[in-house]
Amino acid sequence: METVEMNSLSLKRPHSEDDVANADEIKRQKISEKSKTGNDSGQSVETVTEQPDKSLLEDTKNEIIPNEESEEQEDEELEDSDEDGDPESFADMMKHGLTESDVGITKFVSSHKGFSGILKERYSDFVVHEIGKDGRVSHLDDFSVPVDDEDPPEETFTVLSDEDKQRLEELQLLKNKETSVAIEVIEDTKEKRTVIHQAVKSLFPGLETKTEDRDGKKYIIAYHAAGKKALANPRKHSWPKSRGSYCHFILYKENKDTMDAINVLSKFLRVKPNIFSYMGTKDKRAITVQEIAVLRITAQRLAHLNKCLMNFKLGNFSYKNHPLKLGELQGNHFTVVLRNITGTDDQIEQAMHSLREIGFINYYGMQRFGTTAVPTYQIGRAILQNNWNEVMDLILKPRPGAEKGYLVKCREEWAKTKDPAAALKKLPVKRCVEGQLLRGLLKYGMKNIISAFGIIPRNNRLMYIHSYQSYVWNNMVSKRIEEYGLRAVPGDLTLKGATAVHIEEGDVDNYTIHDVVMPLPGFDVIYPKHKIGEAYKEMLVADNLDINNMRHKIRDYSLSGAYRKIIIRPQNVNWEVVAYDDPRIPLFTTDLDKLEGKPLPVLPTDGKFRALKMEFSLPPSTYATMAIREVLKMDTSIKNQTQLNTTWLR
Repeated sequence: METVEMNSLSLKRPHSEDDVANADEIKRQKISEKSKTGNDSGQSVETVTEQPDKSLLEDTKNEIIPNEESEEQEDEELEDSDEDGDPESFADMMKHGLTESDVGITKFVSSHKGFSGILKERYSDFVVHEIGKDGRVSHLDDFSVPVDDEDPPEETFTVLSDEDKQRLEELQLLKNKETSVAIEVIEDTKEKRTVIHQAVKSLFPGLETKTEDRDGKKYIIAYHAAGKKALANPRKHSWPKSRGSYCHFILYKENKDTMDAINVLSKFLRVKPNIFSYMGTKDKRAITVQEIAVLRITAQRLAHLNKCLMNFKLGNFSYKNHPLKLGELQGNHFTVVLRNITGTDDQIEQAMHSLREIGFINYYGMQRFGTTAVPTYQIGRAILQNNWNEVMDLILKPRPGAEKGYLVKCREEWAKTKDPAAALKKLPVKRCVEGQLLRGLLKYGMKNIISAFGIIPRNNRLMYIHSYQSYVWNNMVSKRIEEYGLRAVPGDLTLKGATAVHIEEGDVDNYTIHDVVMPLPGFDVIYPKHKIGEAYKEMLVADNLDINNMRHKIRDYSLSGAYRKIIIRPQNVNWEVVAYDDPRIPLFTTDLDKLEGKPLPVLPTDGKFRALKMEFSLPPSTYATMAIREVLKMDTSIKNQTQLNTTWLR
């Protein structure tokens, strides 16, 4: 799955962007210019005293079990109430987190001296535009709805009262014992009845309607057409044959990840999330612009959501005959602001020229490995070792550092009793991975951990073993660069089409470091024919794994492997240094700003602060954090950032 994973290097404020104290109340902790960040660049790192971003606490953020709506709603309320957590506890937890060196991220390719800057002081300092498979960058620039004679009148969206909508939703979702809902037609006319029929059918897929006379009054009776299946399958017969079955649109979102956004859209449209499709998931703490497709929902109905949704805008509607597929994109274009930079103009020029001409090491970013004291790659390793007791223990055992109170109690109960029912009682949030595993153990018993673990959604289970692959890859790439530097050498691997081949002695001058790939371990890859090939074997032997037997008895956990370029050179690299006085003001205009005609604030020529505005395009499955790491030469781990600053702005 392509994903833009980019957690904040600064930490999230608890209130809205503009709810900021006066500049003299924004306390910044400046670390000594002599402080080190695990490299020899000698730069300082300055961070804003802010409230931690809840998204940083969750390494498995899409663990939603379908068809458990009341449970999910309760979980959301509990998580929201815990949003503001104790900042000292967060800092304490991060003392036990990972640093870059823990996951093999140790090298840089450039020679410039690093400098400090604040990333994501405002989430609007980080903007992502999806690049489609045709190379076009997605932009929201048109709110108009395609003209269609088949669309219902605008009155459709207002004719039903809130009470009617509530009753119809409960009927649609089978939440009560009623088999039908009767809506009295006030000011009865044929036209009014027609609008009500249209409103029910379009707003509540799966319901049919009929007109009945009762005591001399007209009623529209809504009832289920085809039971539970109708909810998942929007009404086919109501969709014009001449219109494409999928409405494609651009989703502009702020401070929400893609799955959260789709869940919100589904809730407002009263449909299942699985009728939406997209090419890649996008980060939460950012402004992102991407294409979405939805099955048999009209552009008119989608456009209506612009009136009632916060932090979302939908536009650029069109009808097509196909959905979108994960990975069907060329990449993403990033616009990033690094505020309060300390680098000299010369340092910045060197850093950005290096990024444009050489690139950065294509490491898997810190987000791949989780944020708690138990890294996801350790669980992945235990799965590959077929050590299921270890898998269970790593997920459920007490761990150092602070956690949400109910998780601490759950883990303590588990350590004391090994009773899944007792531990589950301590856990009000059931959709977390711990809750899912405990439910599985309750259902299948302690002697069938494999089936119990299988209750966790497949993508989340695979995340663990992919994390282990990424851990191996990072470590091997660091060894490769340490051993052979930034040149292609005999025994390296390169791709001919989709096939990996070794670079031979006689051909080595025909290749550069940008042609070299390294394998993620698996049963269907080959390894370099130099010291690094042996290093792969040694690392897996140390982890009690056989590099020549990466097939697992459970097919899902068999790793075929893949190849990944070791250096990525971003495209369309541009940058500018600007001065500013007010940390609250935006430093560039977004798509929405342009649509609403908002001008860019006038910036001073000699402000108190300096910011680096940078733009670049990256292919799928690369981490923007790693590009920014190369520019700043700073450790991007949350642990490092938190250790630098443990006094939060409240």
